[in-house]
Amino acid sequence: MSEDEARQTVRGVESRDRRTGRGAAAARIQQQQTWVDLQVRQAMERGDFDDLPGAGKPIRDLGSHHDPDWWVKRLIERERITGVLPAALQLRKDDAELDDLLDALASPTEVRRTVEDFNARVIHARYTPVDGPPLITMPRDVDETVAGWQDRRAERRTTKAPAAAEPPRRRWWRRRR
Repeated sequence: MSEDEARQTVRGVESRDRRTGRGAAAARIQQQQTWVDLQVRQAMERGDFDDLPGAGKPIRDLGSHHDPDWWVKRLIERERITGVLPAALQLRKDDAELDDLLDALASPTEVRRTVEDFNARVIHARYTPVDGPPLITMPRDVDETVAGWQDRRAERRTTKAPAAAEPPRRRWWRRRR
């Protein structure tokens, strides 16, 4: 090795192959490409790509129209991500689902707390700058909502009462007296 070659190596300059004159990095890249091809070929021979989900089926929603955000929409659908709507739309959605949410609660204090939280979010959205569609959701009257929850709860109890009115079945191992 000459002194010039030693200096180039010490300085970190790319060394060249004496036989081909190509750079060592180019040779590594070429080898990497063939290595990847070899790995894929071996995996195909082993059958690693057989029976993949969606094999032989057309790609869903391909060809209807070009949507640059298709991957974001699929991610949101697959991961069930919520809460990414603008405040006005999220509040509309929450308002539509509020009665079902309240029906799952057990006490009037929980219902009152949930409605007050919803109203606080509506009022907060009213006083923040609009970043999307206009806010049309109005706060709910807490007492009226709690009364509606109690009425729905009483109605559910009366519809379930006839089923519960049947006499309990006697067990076969108990004697009658």
